[in-house]
Amino acid sequence: MSAHRSGSPLPAGLDEAIRATAEDIARLLRGAADTSVPVPGLEWTLGETAAHLAQANQLMAEIAAGGGRAHGDGTPGSIAAANARALAEFGERAAEPLAAMIVAQATACLDAARTGGADGPLATPMGTMDLPTLGAYLLTHMLGHGYDIARPVGRPHMLDRRRVELTLPFLLAAMPRVVDAKAAAGRSARYTVRLRGGARFGVVFTDGVATVAEQPPSRPDCTLHVEPVTFLLMALGRVDPRAAVARGHVLTWGRKPWLAPRFPTLFKAP
Repeated sequence: MSAHRSGSPLPAGLDEAIRATAEDIARLLRGAADTSVPVPGLEWTLGETAAHLAQANQLMAEIAAGGGRAHGDGTPGSIAAANARALAEFGERAAEPLAAMIVAQATACLDAARTGGADGPLATPMGTMDLPTLGAYLLTHMLGHGYDIARPVGRPHMLDRRRVELTLPFLLAAMPRVVDAKAAAGRSARYTVRLRGGARFGVVFTDGVATVAEQPPSRPDCTLHVEPVTFLLMALGRVDPRAAVARGHVLTWGRKPWLAPRFPTLFKAP
């Protein structure tokens, strides 16, 4: 396990990645002339996406401080409904104040983590987790919507291999919660997922139930070798897996390689 930064309960590099990602998103927003433009692939405008991200960062900060509030029941549908209600109650859509709020609330979350505001397991929209996993959750959420915000403003996104690897504690904890029960019903398969140039983990389905572990299974049916940024964007529903395969960003092998195309369809991102 990675060493933690002095004075912080978070793994090495996570604090810095969260701060840098928040600042990167703020710079994208400050350069946006019009926040009413649509975001490709979402039902939200640029201003609505930024407002949602500002609200989510505030919720993460409250959770890290030992507070928080109910925000759905952990299922994709309930979280989407909670997001819609929260946006309807929050009128800010201007770039400058939202950029400032995104940075301030990410910082507040890190400050709460450093000072030990929360005592014990934390209740989040995606289940109970510890502070390091909450930090990975915050980074994952910001990277997903940072990618969304970069698209309508025509600027490069801030995702890279190092930041993606820092999201893995949250992603591994969340994957069993976002299994598409209908798609996975009756499925049994053993997968190894390897990020190109870095981490790997295992996902085993037994009669439709997923178990995720840091160590891959001893005899996987199928191995997926994925470019890291593509992996996160697929996990968040931002990239079509078929297009990723066509571009060579996903390679597969194993005893049952035909199981590879099915793997992304077994999950439904919130």
